[in-house]
Amino acid sequence: MNLKTIYMDGNSLTLEDVIKVARNGIQVDLTDEAIQKVNKAREYVDKIVEEERVVYGITTGFGKFANVVISKDEVKQLQVSLIKSHACGVGQHFGEEVVRAVMLLRANTLAKGNSGIRLETLKTLISMLNKGVHPAIPEKGSLGASGDLAPLSHMVLVMFGEGEAYYEGQLMSGKEAMEKAGIQTIELMAKEGLALINGTQVLTAVGALTTYDAINLAKLADISSALSFEALNGITDALDHKVHEARGHVGQINCAKNLLQILEGSHLTTHQGDIRVQDAYTLRCLPQIHGASKDAINYVRDKVSIEINAVTDNPLIFSDDDQVISGGNFHGQPMALAFDFLGIAIAELANSCERRIERLVNPALSGLPAFLTEKGGLNSGFMIAQYSAASLVSENKVLAHPASVDSIPSSANQEDHVSMGTIAARKAKDILYNTSRVIAIELMASAQALEFSDPTNLGEGTKVAYELVRQEVAKLEEDRIMYVDINKCAELVDQNTIVKAVEEKIGELV
Repeated sequence: MNLKTIYMDGNSLTLEDVIKVARNGIQVDLTDEAIQKVNKAREYVDKIVEEERVVYGITTGFGKFANVVISKDEVKQLQVSLIKSHACGVGQHFGEEVVRAVMLLRANTLAKGNSGIRLETLKTLISMLNKGVHPAIPEKGSLGASGDLAPLSHMVLVMFGEGEAYYEGQLMSGKEAMEKAGIQTIELMAKEGLALINGTQVLTAVGALTTYDAINLAKLADISSALSFEALNGITDALDHKVHEARGHVGQINCAKNLLQILEGSHLTTHQGDIRVQDAYTLRCLPQIHGASKDAINYVRDKVSIEINAVTDNPLIFSDDDQVISGGNFHGQPMALAFDFLGIAIAELANSCERRIERLVNPALSGLPAFLTEKGGLNSGFMIAQYSAASLVSENKVLAHPASVDSIPSSANQEDHVSMGTIAARKAKDILYNTSRVIAIELMASAQALEFSDPTNLGEGTKVAYELVRQEVAKLEEDRIMYVDINKCAELVDQNTIVKAVEEKIGELV
């Protein structure tokens, strides 16, 4: 086996594997066991067609048309019509990493051998992933209930030479992309169209990538808050492990541990009574606030780990039991609730972060020069940087409204409850972007605030973060174009540069 190839069996894919394939271009293939299961299920589907048994999605129509029987001669046309009619996505196309994650997750679920797809068809999808044929999939149009029907249909169009795809960075027809990549297009057979689109892989792909990034962003939030903690001479007594063990929440305990580890060796922190008896909540309650978000993110990670290895189409083939069972594994509710929770958890990181930025720039709260500039009035300093952070936080509050509490019945009320899970995942992704920019602003503001004390007195972890920020953004002596600085800090956030460097210095954060 090629150690640089991830072998799919439908059961063993990890979140880290998804990242490797989606972002790093790692190749994928099937295990021998998966191949056997796929072939066995396909033989069973062929038998159903040959015997002209009435089975949903194989010899019947779909949704409200489930009672319409399709003749043996029309089952192939049924699958092509399904894909063409369901390709109703709208809006901008998903980015390449999302599309790659979608293709990987769909291939992995098909590898379990409960979907009845032909091995040839599955290998075509895998070849597209390995050779970089990325279908143009619109972001909007899924209810997240009968799976991600519309967006996944755009993926399948390319498999039989229709639709559009990106190849080597260029958008072109699906037919041209497949020809350029040297991949033979397929002809859909019985059950295959439904097997390819009836599932939660789009919402799960978006949510999985966001979950991975949220884990790292929560660590960075600990680091950026530690910089503010020092700039404001925070009281470390509130971080004592006894306080947090007395309550017992894992995220809270871990966050307090992180902060003490990051602040180790600092001469800028204080003890209760040195300057004041208590800090404001966004300093004193950092473990409680960030810890709750960490617990929520870890909960979502557990759900993602299940879903990326789940069979989520309908009907399901159980060839060993001579059964085809029509169920509802395509329903996105388990992930819709999780991704709504994820969005809220990430938004709370931004909420506390923005309040620390305000505390840094407000002289009545910080004891520092107003807006962190020595010549206030002539210069505005960080005044509008805080506005920008406040705007992003306010937008997050709108986005954090749960999508999963909404449902609009579809398919003539046959599908009378839908999850809106794809909207929940997309919203969480948008919240993560906004939060990453708020944290970038806190990194800038806290670094500037530390110029009014002595950055050489920083803790072991915060010193690393401060120096990385200063490599990209100089001390603000007088007003300059601020968005340039924000973008430079945002690049550090997006590349996870600060977390990696701090962990290399002080050990892994949790």
